[in-house]
Amino acid sequence: MGERGALRLGQRPSHRYMHLQGFVDEPALTVLSAEGAEPGGREVSMGWLAGTVLTGLTSVLLMGAALYVSFAGVDSFSTAYKALDLAPSETMSAAVAEGKTDRMRPILTTKSTRDEIEASVMEAAGGSNVIRNATFVRVNATLATSETVLTDDVAAYRPQDYIDAVEDEIASTSLVSLDVIGEPVDAEVAVTTSILPLEFVPGRYIDDAAAASFAAIGISEGAQDYAMAYAAMPGASYNVASQSMGVAENVTVVPKNTVVGDGLRVTERIVKLEETAYLADALLKHGFTTAAAELVMATVRNVVPVTTLAARSRLRILLGPSRSGPGLIPYRLSIYSHDDATNSDAHVATVALTDAGQYVLGLAPSEMAFAEDSTERISVANLPTIYKAIWETGRRNELDDTTISRVIALVAYDVDLTRKVQPGDSIELLQAAAADALPAQLLYVSLTLGGSERSFYRFRTDDGAVAYFDESGESGKRFLLRRPLDGGGRLTSAMGSRVDPFNGGNANHEGTDFAAPRGTPIFAAADGTVEMAQWYSGYGRYVRLSHANGYQTAYAHMNQIADGLAPGDTVRQGQVIGYVGSTGRSTGNHLHFELEINGRIADPLEVKLPRARTLPPQYERDLQQTIEQVRSIMETADGESDATA
Repeated sequence: MGERGALRLGQRPSHRYMHLQGFVDEPALTVLSAEGAEPGGREVSMGWLAGTVLTGLTSVLLMGAALYVSFAGVDSFSTAYKALDLAPSETMSAAVAEGKTDRMRPILTTKSTRDEIEASVMEAAGGSNVIRNATFVRVNATLATSETVLTDDVAAYRPQDYIDAVEDEIASTSLVSLDVIGEPVDAEVAVTTSILPLEFVPGRYIDDAAAASFAAIGISEGAQDYAMAYAAMPGASYNVASQSMGVAENVTVVPKNTVVGDGLRVTERIVKLEETAYLADALLKHGFTTAAAELVMATVRNVVPVTTLAARSRLRILLGPSRSGPGLIPYRLSIYSHDDATNSDAHVATVALTDAGQYVLGLAPSEMAFAEDSTERISVANLPTIYKAIWETGRRNELDDTTISRVIALVAYDVDLTRKVQPGDSIELLQAAAADALPAQLLYVSLTLGGSERSFYRFRTDDGAVAYFDESGESGKRFLLRRPLDGGGRLTSAMGSRVDPFNGGNANHEGTDFAAPRGTPIFAAADGTVEMAQWYSGYGRYVRLSHANGYQTAYAHMNQIADGLAPGDTVRQGQVIGYVGSTGRSTGNHLHFELEINGRIADPLEVKLPRARTLPPQYERDLQQTIEQVRSIMETADGESDATA
């Protein structure tokens, strides 16, 4: 036998078989190829090995990127599985429960309350005073930090839609009075006054003896057929089905970090109910559509007949991006009941959204320690604009659309409503509820945005005109629009020194540039008269307006001037005077907006503008009385909240 067929003593049968097939023993592979010009037959090239590994890694990354782009960046394709939490990891569950991320997250305490106040007010009707029952609604809430289906139908912000929302109106004689005189009465009472003769002495309807006898009798302690009309008797049965929906108070907001570019992220909201509430009502206020709420109710009813939730119950709602709208939708809902004796919360039921759009029963999510108040984890990517946040908060607190529009109009002249809301921004308002033929009437609103507070009170002058004024008597409407184009535009160049886009040198920019698509409507910033409406050198198509008190505004680079606009014409604030373009010395579609005050250039975004109206001095005392009455009603709500806490 040859060398290849030779068998060595002690070889196992498998080795002998391999030798018979032609295999031989060779030395181990080495990595000594770098020592010579050519690698040996049994040597491995480190360069080849590194190249092979890098090629494999590059292929994996390229295939992963291709798949990610193919699915439009969606990183989850099994909503139901995530929502049901069928096999949660203990480590992951702990991280979610504790809110762990790679950075520490601040915790902000917020609140959301809606109080209804019943009181009797004194109103003047004809030649007499009438005592009537009135209902006031006070809302004190942090502005919403996420957008849900509640505001999917709200139109995009357009400043001109709100110009007339704070115009003076002529008040009717049936406006709700703020002159509160006490608790509600059983019926309306008319109070008339007349001048009596000095010699008139009213006759006695009861003598002193009869009065003393009546006082001595008193009320029997054993009587059970009486009760106060405005307070429940101790031990009385509590009909939960007749109670109105409670609103969570003292909501704690926990900001959540996000990965840049991921878009909307899931967030979890824990709602603590302070009062007995209908489950359906609670769902509608926290992101469920009517159809979704009905599906949830039908599904939950299969395991437990839950139609109302007792006080201190909790809803744990997981919200995530919707595939059909801009707002978040509920992925999962868990219901917890509270045991006062042990101060503990027990899981009642969980439903989760499937990819088919149905809600099915699911397992309880991983346990977490509930805070005393309601909480919400915030994703920075989910933060809505101030405009959308006001709408979301208003509808969540059952405000009508007219009231919400009026609130927006009151601050539209001072605030950039297109910027993102900040956690902690809040709103407080007082409203007279709709009654009979009277619509709801906004009496007071206060908005705190970025630490700056703006408050306005509804006030009626002797001529019957009604407007909103701050504590110093200035109206909510400003004299001038700061961003006079549809949607407000995008600020691309502020007033002041800048680099000239044509020659690269330093230049003084005497206006403010707002980028917007070609053809975007441009409005008159204030009531005024047209001075110029023509092509004007490097300004292109150009309009110049003259306003009261030495104010002038100019609008340049228009694609088109409004038809028929000519020098001498009178324009109203919000009237379309042209359309955005890039005519003249311009590098792109935008509005170049200039403001002059008595011949001096001013920055329209920074200058303090006068209010459109200021109350005359003779109304100062009446305004202060109105302010005190509003505060008195709101203090009544605070007292009732403390008494029921």
